[in-house]
Amino acid sequence: MKYSLLSLPTAALAFGLLAGNPAFAQVVTNATQAQSGTYDVEPGHTQVGFSVLHFGFTNYLGVFSNVSGTLTLNTKTPSASRLSVTIPVDSVQTTSAKLNDELKGDQWFDAAKFPNATFESTSVRITGRNDAVVTGNLTLHGVTQPETLKVHFIGAGVNALDKKYTTGFEATGTIKRSDFGVKMYVPYVSDEVQLRIAGAFEKQG
Repeated sequence: MKYSLLSLPTAALAFGLLAGNPAFAQVVTNATQAQSGTYDVEPGHTQVGFSVLHFGFTNYLGVFSNVSGTLTLNTKTPSASRLSVTIPVDSVQTTSAKLNDELKGDQWFDAAKFPNATFESTSVRITGRNDAVVTGNLTLHGVTQPETLKVHFIGAGVNALDKKYTTGFEATGTIKRSDFGVKMYVPYVSDEVQLRIAGAFEKQG
């Protein structure tokens, strides 16, 4: 049987998982067992996904990447946890290169004038063993509005590849783009924007 260079890491990880590799055994799925501390966003595995209803026909998807920021995680007192992230607007990607350029332009996000979107948490409220509601200030297109995200803890442990302690979350929420002055084609392209965020964080120190 032949293996390509690309398939070898995947095969090795799968074999390690099946063989009971200790690196996988260290992953915890209970948020109270994650390590408290200061974490940096791991940009390679953090994605800010969004979808809008396009002319009533399709839920059209896009994503932002190259996110940076810091998570201060306090598992004993979750309300003391804090999150600060920066999203470069010109990282926006869809399945259309033409649309990518349009979204960066002044009729949409105006990335030249407003290069970054930011989110700064103001409160964390636990709603379940692995769930919380995080409220904060979202700044987009030069406008700041309070927004709320539902956050679900996925897991934490030592990454089998880079040996760094990592914790991961999924967050969902809904915003109105017109609140931020992004009104192009409303209501034909929906004002409401659904967010689905995959957040990976590496512990520092």
